[in-house]
Amino acid sequence: MTRITLENLAHSYQPKPSHDDDWALKPMNLTWEDGGAYALLGASGCGKSTLLNIISGLLVPSSGRVLFNDRDVTGLPTAERNIAQVFQFPVVYDTMSVRENLAFPLKNRGMPADQIAARVDEVARMIGMTAMLDHRARRLTADSKQKISLGRGMVRQDVNAILFDEPLTVIDPHMKWELRTQLKDLHRRFGHTMIYVTHDQTEALTFADQVVVMHDGRVVQSGTPQALFDAPEHTFVGYFIGSPGMNLLDAHVDGTTAHIAGAQIGLAHGYAPLSGKVQLGIRPEFLRLGSGTQGLPFTIHRIEDVGHHRIIRGKVGDADINVILPEAQEIPADASRVVPDPGRAHIYVDDWRVDPSARERAA
Repeated sequence: MTRITLENLAHSYQPKPSHDDDWALKPMNLTWEDGGAYALLGASGCGKSTLLNIISGLLVPSSGRVLFNDRDVTGLPTAERNIAQVFQFPVVYDTMSVRENLAFPLKNRGMPADQIAARVDEVARMIGMTAMLDHRARRLTADSKQKISLGRGMVRQDVNAILFDEPLTVIDPHMKWELRTQLKDLHRRFGHTMIYVTHDQTEALTFADQVVVMHDGRVVQSGTPQALFDAPEHTFVGYFIGSPGMNLLDAHVDGTTAHIAGAQIGLAHGYAPLSGKVQLGIRPEFLRLGSGTQGLPFTIHRIEDVGHHRIIRGKVGDADINVILPEAQEIPADASRVVPDPGRAHIYVDDWRVDPSARERAA
């Protein structure tokens, strides 16, 4: 187990990067604490796998350092970092049995045969492959092979960290849930530092204690799943976390009032004058339907019943808006307004959340 620190880290695949777009990873500082369970979440192409490969030693960063505890490992190869890595697609030895594949990392380190057998049996139970231990890997399906890859990543107990790069891509949906549960159990039992790369918010939020959200080569927020939901620091976090994601409305903010689509609503905090692209962000869960003059003008386009709640889709001005209502709550026949909860609304300038307390002090 180890604490992993990234100092002024940046990477470009261009030999002479000269523009912002030339950088796959923009400069960042980040610490993964010893024994933490982390998810690295973002859309395809945002730099997640590049960052993971730098941590593992498969890539050397263009600038900055990687520290394991206080040791600089930036130039060390993967073998000297004592980490396990599980890739998006299966990496197995087809000529070996499942048992031999799982035992391979332990045999390489000279572990006694009885300890290897006990550990292989334990991991096989975790990944649901006890009945297949003596089957040749080449005859197995892609999801079974990926379970072997997961098992090989988990079989060693002496690693500094376990890195997972989209490991459940080829796994069927029911098994995904089981394996995520088993990974959480493994973390609780052995306390490995785990970093789990995914574009799936459900995987990230159910696996990790801390989620690091990336966008366009940058870390835009790191925090607990609840913190990311309650107070997204960047509009991408608001959009990417939640289903549906956060609503964003162009706004003019004047003190404690937001002017939107020809109407105005009160805010829970006051803001000093703002310039740039100003938006109000509010999650669908924190909107209610109304009528008369309260709130914002809202036109309902359709209603989707998803079982435990309904999603009301419509528009405020030219902006698409989603409202989530509990299944048992009636939709007023004269609903023509949408009313945000002031305490749950956030103000963004050029996509970054404005801290109201700082603005109030400045004012």
